[in-house]
Amino acid sequence: MSDLTSALVIKALDGLSERSVVTANNIANAASPNFRAGRVNFEDALAQAATQGRAAVSAVQPQVLTDPAGSDVRLDLELATASTTATRYAALIDVLGRELQMDALAITRNN
Repeated sequence: MSDLTSALVIKALDGLSERSVVTANNIANAASPNFRAGRVNFEDALAQAATQGRAAVSAVQPQVLTDPAGSDVRLDLELATASTTATRYAALIDVLGRELQMDALAITRNN
């Protein structure tokens, strides 16, 4: 895995982790009066940074936006977001795990 790819995966995990926290907060506060739900954006910035190299990728931070209108939180959509986020996170962890297995195999075969 190249340095750029590993940086992308790590930043994507950071963004998904932040999204998970914000989504959990949305679910926990769904019935709170005047609560403003949050959203996390990072995918577009990460995709753009990927074309500019590792330093640009490392500089990307997840952007947390709050709904200025304070509209009602839809639990069905929040749960769907939580599920999708967890699935993406697990897939990226699996990619990293497989990469580490291949690295370990290469090291043991070279000894």
